[in-house]
Amino acid sequence: MKAFLDQDFMLKNETAKRLFHDHAEKLPLIDYHCHISPKEIYEDRRYQNITEVWLGGRNDDGTYFGDHYKWRVMRSNGVPEELVTGSADPYEKFVAFTKALEMAIGNPMYHWCHLELKKYFGITEPLTMDNVKEVWDRTCDLLQNDPKLSVRGIIEQSNVRYIGTTDDPIDDLSWHEKIKADDSIGFMVCPSFRPDKAINISKPGFTDYIGKLAKAVGKGSLNSAKEVMEALDERVDFFKAHGCRATDHGLDYVPFRPCTQEEADAIFQKAMQGQVLSVEETEKYQTAVLLHLGRKYKKEGFVMEVHYSCTRNVNERMFKAEGPDTGFDMIAKSSCGDELAAFLSELDKTEELPKTILFSLDHNDFNLIGTCIGAFQSDEIPGKIQMGAAWWFLDTRDGMEEQMRSLGNLGLLGNFVGMLTDSRSFLSYTRHDYFRRIACNLIGQWVEDGEYPAREESLKKLVEGISYDNAKRYFNI
Repeated sequence: MKAFLDQDFMLKNETAKRLFHDHAEKLPLIDYHCHISPKEIYEDRRYQNITEVWLGGRNDDGTYFGDHYKWRVMRSNGVPEELVTGSADPYEKFVAFTKALEMAIGNPMYHWCHLELKKYFGITEPLTMDNVKEVWDRTCDLLQNDPKLSVRGIIEQSNVRYIGTTDDPIDDLSWHEKIKADDSIGFMVCPSFRPDKAINISKPGFTDYIGKLAKAVGKGSLNSAKEVMEALDERVDFFKAHGCRATDHGLDYVPFRPCTQEEADAIFQKAMQGQVLSVEETEKYQTAVLLHLGRKYKKEGFVMEVHYSCTRNVNERMFKAEGPDTGFDMIAKSSCGDELAAFLSELDKTEELPKTILFSLDHNDFNLIGTCIGAFQSDEIPGKIQMGAAWWFLDTRDGMEEQMRSLGNLGLLGNFVGMLTDSRSFLSYTRHDYFRRIACNLIGQWVEDGEYPAREESLKKLVEGISYDNAKRYFNI
C-alpha cells in the first residue's frame, strides 16, 4: 500500500515519476485565469487564520470572499449556514469543515487541501478531528508570523510567473497600476477583460450597469448598442495599456443570431426602457456585441476565453439569502455546438478570429469542442483555438483525464496550454501540481503501454509544453 500523499502521489508508473520530477515539477506557473484580488496582492495581505484562507468571509461591501467549492462540501455534510458563510467563530467553522473533509473520499477537495497543508505549512498527516486543534494552532502561527505566508510570499514560493485576474470593464485598474509600479514585486499581475454585464441584456441590473459603463468612458449616457460597443472598445484600449492580454466571457450558452446594427440598437433601446425582450432579441444583441468584441480582440492581440454550460443560482431561496458566487450552481446541458461553430466561422470569414480558448462545464461537450477547434486552426500559432482545461465541477482527476484524452484523440494534446486555478484562494496554486501529476501519469502510461515512444527529448517537449511553455507562448509572456 502506498503512503498517503508521498512524493510520487498520483504517479503510478516509472515513466510518470521521471516526467514529473525531471521536467514538470519545478517549472514556473502561469495562472492565466483566476479570481484573486489585485488589492490583496499589492497590500501583501496577511491572514490571521486558516479559516480566512480556506473559507473566507464577508468583504466591507457585504459580498463574500472565499472558496465556494469548500462551502458546498460543508453543506453536503449538513453544516448550518452560519458555520459556512455566516459570522460564526472561525475555529468552529474550521472544525465543521474538518468533519466534512473526512467524508470527502474521492473528491479532489480532499487532495487539494492536503497538498496545501503539506506545501505551505509542512503538515503531512491527514487533517482529522483528532488533530484539528493542533493543525489550527500551527497554521495560525505560521500565517501570522512566517514571511513566506503573506499573499506575496505565497505567490513567490509557489513559483508563479504570471497571474491573470478577472476584471470588469468599468474597473479603474488602480491596484494593477500600483503593482506594476512596485519594483519589489517579481511576478506579473495583469487584468483580464470580462464584459459579461454589458452582454447580459436580459438579466437584472443591465440598465444600471450601462450607466456605470457610460460614466467609465466619461459620458452621461449610452443611447444605442453602437455606443455600448464603442465604450467597450475604449475600455479594451484602457486594459491593453495596463498589460491585459486575455478576456473572459461567462455565457449560459453560446448564441448566434445574425443581427444588423439597426436591429441591435432597437433591441438595446427597448431593454433600456424596461421592456421584456424575447429570446430571439436577446440572442441578436448578444451576438452583435460578441462579434464586435471578437474583432476588437483580434486587432489588439487578446486571447478570447469563453466559459459556458453553467446554470447559476439554481436554489432561489439561498440565492436570495446569500447572493451570487456562493455555491448554488450546476452543470447545464446545452446544445449550442452549431451556434459556436457559426460564431467562430463568422469571425474567421474576415480573418478576425482571435486566439480562443473554449471551456464547457458539460463533459459531453469535450468531443464536440475537440472537433470544432480543429476546423479553425491557422498558421498564426500552434493551437490557436484551444479546448480549455477541465473546468469547475470537471476539475477532478477523472475530468482532467477525460479532457486530455479527448484532446489527444481529436487534436494535438502537445499544444495544450494547460492548467489554471480559476480560484479565489491564494493557496490554490497546488492545483497546478495536481494537474501536472495527472498529466504526467496519463502520458507515462501511454509510453509504458507502447503507445508512444520512450524518447526523452520528445517527452520533455510535451510535458514542459503542457505545463508551462505553451501558455508562455500563447499569452506572449
